[in-house]
Amino acid sequence: MRAAFASRFDDADPLAALTVGEQPEPTPWDDDWVTVQVLASSLNHHDLWSLRGVGLGADRLPMILGCDAVGVGPDGNEVVVYPVIADKGDPRGISLLSEHAQGTLAERVAVPRSNLLPLPAGLSATDAACLPTAWLTAWRMLRTVGRVDEGDAVLVQGAGGGVATAAVALALAMGKRVYATSRDAAKRERIAALGATAVEPGARLPERVDVVVETVGAATFDHSLKSAAPMARIVVSGATAGHEPKVNLRRIFAMQLQILGTSMGTPDDMAQLLAFCAEHGVRPVVDSVHPFSQVEEAFARLHSGDVFGKVVVDHTR
Repeated sequence: MRAAFASRFDDADPLAALTVGEQPEPTPWDDDWVTVQVLASSLNHHDLWSLRGVGLGADRLPMILGCDAVGVGPDGNEVVVYPVIADKGDPRGISLLSEHAQGTLAERVAVPRSNLLPLPAGLSATDAACLPTAWLTAWRMLRTVGRVDEGDAVLVQGAGGGVATAAVALALAMGKRVYATSRDAAKRERIAALGATAVEPGARLPERVDVVVETVGAATFDHSLKSAAPMARIVVSGATAGHEPKVNLRRIFAMQLQILGTSMGTPDDMAQLLAFCAEHGVRPVVDSVHPFSQVEEAFARLHSGDVFGKVVVDHTR
């Protein structure tokens, strides 16, 4: 079957480590695993990190990339693939598709049957393919860990990327006042068009917020602390601009702030996200859709850094 996979590692030029070609049919790990015919997938920075060799050993090459997918299950129904699997070989006890088990950027993928969730009516395959990683992480940051229902205002740092843009869209759909930062003026315009108040990084907000969605790291963390209301939650799921910020501990205890880490989400989180999107008419922010026959262009688009929202791959073309 045709697939996009890491054939080697290249830290300086990850696209050079990407190969598109034939790979063996997916091999189930256990009796409860089934094969899904992939209809659509989406890319994540996780895929670029894999091509750089981060979190992926040479002993696992070639590795089909991709965490996210919508496809047709063994019973003929369209399903969304939950990308987290139990994995005794990983110190976390879990892993993502494309870390130990082959990923979704292929004609077919093997997953546990319990990882298949029905595709809700009204959600297209290309839209739903955006949800399992970035949108699931944003949902958990807001609803499960950030307890956004207890507050009214949210700050999203570095909007434009998949998780941050998802957090903006979801928080707005939840009826919250949303502030979002971006260094790029064009991205700030697009953030404002979604309904958020777009500001430059470090800008003083008109109010302190109850939840901060932090995926940037050192470059924005001081601003996150200063923007947080008493007893606010600063939820961290990434550190794209530095993982060792300078932290003012006096502000944390004086303001009784909570700094919380999270990654991905549970199957229940995924089911709640799908139901919320279907019920409230929320659709993912899509940067671009690429035919699977041109998957290299999708990777180049993600690697460019100019994306706003998700880069999607249509496996039917």
